[in-house]
Amino acid sequence: MTAVNVCSTSVTSDNMSRHEIVSWVNDTLQSNYTKIEELCSASAYCQFMDMLFPGSLVLKKVKIQSSLEHEYINNFKMLQGAFKKAGVDKVIPVEKLVKGRFQDNFEFVQWFKKFFDANYDGHDYDAVNARGGDALGAATGSSHSSSSNIKKASPAAKTMTAPAARQPAATHAAKPAAVAKAVRSQPAPGAVSQPRQSQPAGSRAPGRQPLSGLQNAGSSDAFSTGDSVGDSSKVEELTTQVLELTTTVEGIEKERDFYFTKLRDVEILCQQHETDGVPVIKQILDILYATEDGFEQPDDNGEVAVNDEEY
Repeated sequence: MTAVNVCSTSVTSDNMSRHEIVSWVNDTLQSNYTKIEELCSASAYCQFMDMLFPGSLVLKKVKIQSSLEHEYINNFKMLQGAFKKAGVDKVIPVEKLVKGRFQDNFEFVQWFKKFFDANYDGHDYDAVNARGGDALGAATGSSHSSSSNIKKASPAAKTMTAPAARQPAATHAAKPAAVAKAVRSQPAPGAVSQPRQSQPAGSRAPGRQPLSGLQNAGSSDAFSTGDSVGDSSKVEELTTQVLELTTTVEGIEKERDFYFTKLRDVEILCQQHETDGVPVIKQILDILYATEDGFEQPDDNGEVAVNDEEY
């Protein structure tokens, strides 16, 4: 089936608002999007194409619960392949969309809504079952800020709770009890030993507090205070290390995504001119697709996109 191509501009009078667009996407795909920027993952567009043109892409290869830029790019790669199969002439501004900026994603989804209306024939479609029951939208943590906050908060929370778990419950209570017992067993200097007189349970001399209670209170406080200071220092040290490692990892991820995007641009450019018979184009593609000795191509299990995927 060949797609009906449409044209959309920013001055079109029947454009929908951001809230109407989000509601339309959620109603159609039974998703949980909360804002336009979340559509930068391309997961929704891929499922829309599966709905409009069955067979135009393999939905199980789409990273539905995506949260990283290179995963967004892979989804857009599959969307480009679906566009090509369906005869859609729209150029997808991938580099802009994957950055998650509102204006770029809003303009593209406005066009896609008109494209959907022009091609949807009204047939029934179970969106949740089609994507294997995976959640789509805000519930997947796909936004940049949510993912970042979770990664930063989780290690710190584990570090804060670890020292408390290492405290033996009976250690501090046993030592004060032994001290109190020893004190009670020693008579005061110069005191005359007297027969023990029974007293009613719970009674004691006026104005006198149980010695064991005082010893327990003072000793427990001393031990707890010392351990608390040591644990606090350890927590601060580990928290600092975690934050430093998190910052380093984020920097490496950004650099990796930057160079991955550049390689994708080179790949797309070469593939556009692959049939021109230019020798250097084939050489560049051979370098891009080269693998290390002993590397075996993974089975097509729905999670790895193979090199010969159309786009």
